[in-house]
Amino acid sequence: MNEVTAMEQIGFPILSVLLFLPVVFMVALAFVKNERLAYRIGLAGAALTFILAAFLAYSFRIGTSDMQFVERLGPLPGIGVGYYLGVDGVSILFIPVTALLALLVVLYAEYSVQADARHYLMATLGLEATMLGAFLSLDLVLFWAFFVLELVPAYFLITRWGTGDRRREAAFSYIYFMLTGAALMLVGMVLLAVNHSMVAGSGLSFDFVALLDVPVSESLQTVIFFLLFIGFAVKAPLFPLHTWMPKVLEEGPVVGMSVFLVGIKLGTYGMLRFIIPLLPEAAREWLWLMAVLGAVSIVYGAMIALIQTNLRRLLAFASVSHMGVVVLSIFTLNIYGLEGGLLQMINFGVAGAGLFFVAGFINTRVGPPELSSLGGVSTNAPWLTVAFLVIALATVGLPGTGGFNGEHLVLIGAFEVHWALSIAAGSAIFLTAAYFLWYFQRAFLGDVNERTVHKMKDLRLREMVITLSLGAVIFWIGLATTPFVERMRPSLEALETRAGVTSPDSFAESGEGQSSEASIARVNDVPFAGAEGGNPEPISDARLENRESGKARERGIRRRSLHRIRRKYVEREGASVGDERVENDPTPHSPLPTPDLSDRRERP
Repeated sequence: MNEVTAMEQIGFPILSVLLFLPVVFMVALAFVKNERLAYRIGLAGAALTFILAAFLAYSFRIGTSDMQFVERLGPLPGIGVGYYLGVDGVSILFIPVTALLALLVVLYAEYSVQADARHYLMATLGLEATMLGAFLSLDLVLFWAFFVLELVPAYFLITRWGTGDRRREAAFSYIYFMLTGAALMLVGMVLLAVNHSMVAGSGLSFDFVALLDVPVSESLQTVIFFLLFIGFAVKAPLFPLHTWMPKVLEEGPVVGMSVFLVGIKLGTYGMLRFIIPLLPEAAREWLWLMAVLGAVSIVYGAMIALIQTNLRRLLAFASVSHMGVVVLSIFTLNIYGLEGGLLQMINFGVAGAGLFFVAGFINTRVGPPELSSLGGVSTNAPWLTVAFLVIALATVGLPGTGGFNGEHLVLIGAFEVHWALSIAAGSAIFLTAAYFLWYFQRAFLGDVNERTVHKMKDLRLREMVITLSLGAVIFWIGLATTPFVERMRPSLEALETRAGVTSPDSFAESGEGQSSEASIARVNDVPFAGAEGGNPEPISDARLENRESGKARERGIRRRSLHRIRRKYVEREGASVGDERVENDPTPHSPLPTPDLSDRRERP
């Protein structure tokens, strides 16, 4: 994988500035005593961070899978841990989304936080910094450190500004689950570093790019796969590791921590960033288990959401269902599923955060968003009603919203693996519509609740700005998807190539059934002594020089396999198809832009 340093690309270490900017403002707030001044400083810090994040996304070079804006320091001798930041198509979209949500949380703080706003803003900016650090980190231990540091501001946000009587219990439940998952992740990461030391002969390394070049035995891949997967599944969360989330979202702060939990998909990002590229053979082997877990999460989360009367608990179980869709999609390991899964992480994050803001708007007016306290909201708050309906329909996949294109890609990717997976993914659309419209009908269109109708005011100016901002992002993704897909596609194509899953025929041609070492060496075009029964030998630069041609051969094998599959299908249906037509149209049509493969430079 090629790298472009930040100094070469933009002239200054933009990722470090982006990472430490919220920290600087957080420290500055510690010396401010005036609450109004503290709010202005916090808002300025969040706004500057968002502007820089938007500039980063704008400056990102499309059409390449290279790691961009790279910054390196270290690694430390002996332990292999270094300061290594960078972004590619997998991570770039999460940066502006995280910064946008933090800005909107701070913007609403003046309404939602009645006491000790200064420390609330400090905790929010600290949480933003840890989230950004996780998305920017390319050193596994550095990523893990940010993953764990996030628990510190999260604990104070839940216990100090939570709205439920059991908020301390919810905070401890969250800490317990996250630390358990983090411990398993750390063990898996250490095993990867030890394997690097034994195979490459160059000592321990937690460098993501360096680990990509080192094969891992089949048995060890399976062990590490489940260690990492459980850790990320807890964070996502997936069934049955989701029990902490309803507690935290119901007992914690309505806006703030809850917006980050629902809006920032760090768990499924970790699966896409680390598990699939570092453990491709294990990802292929356990594809169906991941698909089953995803399908169960879809149905379970949706069914429990259907019986909820509290909007916050409904959103908690809806998030479990949505993460099932994402996991099912990314583990199809084809370009459609990978693109759809990544796009849905952004869609679900923005829409889920928007619905939690709506829950916060309701909470500031009538208290907890229980159906018993609501009814006929549309009578006095039509704009609030419209905001809830539009954002909810975006999660369903309403045409014109980001969810539509995301669901389309998910369904195609699932169908390419098996029709049953597409049915499981498609069921999420109907189930999501069921529980959101069920709540909408009773809370917003039902009989007017005389006890609370006088408290239900329509959106204020700041609330209108928040909903319009999130609505603009939702429709931007839906109506102009190209800028988003252009940034993610090259990196996801490289990931698809590494995973090596397109069809059963391509498995047979490309050597399925070989040992793990031989298979991974074949994907990277790296000779591996263990494949012939010898001892593993250190990998030298000379042995990696033919990787580009190896990747080209891999792509050619997969395309020819797809051509044969389509030809057999058409002939079986009683039609004929010429070789020229098959060559020119090897894959199902997608409404999203597809790059010209004929003149595209092959990338690892």
